[in-house]
Amino acid sequence: MINIIDRHIINKCRRIFPFAARTSLFIIYFWFGLLKVLGTSPANPLVDSLLKSTMPFLTFQSFIFFFGILEMVIGICFLIPNFNRIAGLLFLGHMATTFMPLVMLPVLTWQSPFVPTLEGQYIIKNVALMATAVGLASIMKPLEKK
Repeated sequence: MINIIDRHIINKCRRIFPFAARTSLFIIYFWFGLLKVLGTSPANPLVDSLLKSTMPFLTFQSFIFFFGILEMVIGICFLIPNFNRIAGLLFLGHMATTFMPLVMLPVLTWQSPFVPTLEGQYIIKNVALMATAVGLASIMKPLEKK
């Protein structure tokens, strides 16, 4: 009996995973991107500090607006199954930039070794986003040769 219930739950999870993963990635990316576009993101000070140390020739206002738009586009691409490859490529670039403060801004991201600040925790939670994106990639069909 337990095996039947277990199999049923696992099959249900397999069926809902693609929708749940796409929807959750969309919500996170679109929402957080919109906050940046509106200038209300709690991540703005961290982004500003990183921008000053990596690309000081850009203004924060223009960068954060376009960065927010990029995040919204990533979210939309995750929501639409046919655009998941595009989402994945954009996601890789985004993840590379989001982990940079852990190395480049340690005063803002670490209280002490292995003890992240709230900003550091905000960044480290992206490991869960990465696992979700990998899960989506694992169920994609390979491109066909033409």
